[in-house]
Amino acid sequence: MTLEPSSHPGQLSPETVVVAAGRPAREHDAAVNPPIVLSSTYVGTGKVVDGDRAYGRYSNPTWDPLEDALAELEGASLPALVFSSGLAAASAALSLIPAGGVLVMPRHSYQGALVMAQELADKGLFTLRIVDIANNDGVIAALTGAGEKAADMLWLESPTNPMLEVADIRVLCRSAKAVGAVVVTDNTFSTPLVQKPLELGSDIVLHSVTKYLAGHSDVILGALITSDEDLRHKLLHHRSIHGGIAGPFEAWLALRGLRTLALRVERAQANALVLAQRLDVHDGVERVLFPGLESDPGHERAEAQMQGFGSILCVEVAGGEAAANALVGALRLWTPATSLGGVESLIERRRRHANEPESVPVNLLRLSVGIENVEDLWNDLAQALDAAAR
Repeated sequence: MTLEPSSHPGQLSPETVVVAAGRPAREHDAAVNPPIVLSSTYVGTGKVVDGDRAYGRYSNPTWDPLEDALAELEGASLPALVFSSGLAAASAALSLIPAGGVLVMPRHSYQGALVMAQELADKGLFTLRIVDIANNDGVIAALTGAGEKAADMLWLESPTNPMLEVADIRVLCRSAKAVGAVVVTDNTFSTPLVQKPLELGSDIVLHSVTKYLAGHSDVILGALITSDEDLRHKLLHHRSIHGGIAGPFEAWLALRGLRTLALRVERAQANALVLAQRLDVHDGVERVLFPGLESDPGHERAEAQMQGFGSILCVEVAGGEAAANALVGALRLWTPATSLGGVESLIERRRRHANEPESVPVNLLRLSVGIENVEDLWNDLAQALDAAAR
């Protein structure tokens, strides 16, 4: 199964792809946007063969344009697979690990994926090796097994959630391939406009479509993208049998949100850099984590493999946990909430979640920078920092 050649002349930039991909065929009086198809089953006679829709758990025409658009953005030769949530997509990806296999995973990753991996490891399904993903030597040692079994899967997230460590994706992918490990890269923070994991050597790209791709905090969806037919077949089988399918209305909303991705990412990244630079010199902040700062440990790697630095930044507030809580409570424009990637700016103290790793400081706040006026965002942060210091 391969994507049809693009009907667009020449090679389009990603900023154009988000607008042009997944459109219906250009016919007289055809709709500009794909329709929502609400059907649980499809007409068919004879034997069901691969490619038949047959039943709504296997396929839906509303998924197709979103899956084609995501594949085109990530540079994949096969359509993406959309799932009911980012965690459903993570579950499908983890199902590729053979019984008794080995998973290498960053100590800081999406919390749901970390918890799921740990629970599966505790049940004896595979061995979990937790690593500092920014430490090449440590990751490579975990991949090779250092005298024990080599890894079957490397899970990458770069920058990581929430500590924003930057993995050396090219080097780690080469090392994983050398031991036969499948590489899954969570690209939610960066989006395909900022980072292309398949081009850097990853086998599978994972997205929580809920975040930047849909972009309006009104959809729960996930996606997996690969150019490997065998891997895609296994992931599709998992989706069909385990039932983590996307609703057609959610898929339609996500595609509509995708149309403005380039504008949203451009504005949010610009805002994030300004805020990071100002917070970095503020007396009320102990440390800023953001790869766009030249002082950040991951800056050079990010510059080499990303087109920009994303719009997530973290701060460690002077005064500890109490001051961090006071800052959040004093904000008026920023919304105190989990999740990220919407048009609105969100902030939260990550250690308020019971499952957050203890290596995340109790005074760390994660900021998902939105598309509001940057001066309004800064003024709200500045007054809250002042209030927290009192």
